[in-house]
Amino acid sequence: MLLGSCHCGAVTFELPRPPEWRNECNCSICRRLGTLWGYFEEREVRFTGRPDATEAYVWGDRLLAFHRCRACGCITHWQGLEPKPDARMAVNTRLLDPKDVAGIPLRHFDGADSFRYLD
Repeated sequence: MLLGSCHCGAVTFELPRPPEWRNECNCSICRRLGTLWGYFEEREVRFTGRPDATEAYVWGDRLLAFHRCRACGCITHWQGLEPKPDARMAVNTRLLDPKDVAGIPLRHFDGADSFRYLD
């Protein structure tokens, strides 16, 4: 199990395993946020701490909600807004201990133009 948290500790989470890869996207929001996403099924991620610790930002096609800590502002994760049985979400792996993600492959996704992985 991997543990992660925002800077102030108001948002904490548990992951059952490391992600297969980490994703760096260059879309208009991800490049500004500087996140490195790890993907999981929603049911695999357990958030602890206060239930109201995050605030969501939704824009554009309104398919994703980007969550940040209300106190320190760290981007914690995104979730889809359409309920699905095996819904996928992304967790900001920069909030994990660097030792826990060392050696995990980094993929580059062109979310700004071609909408394809560049590797």
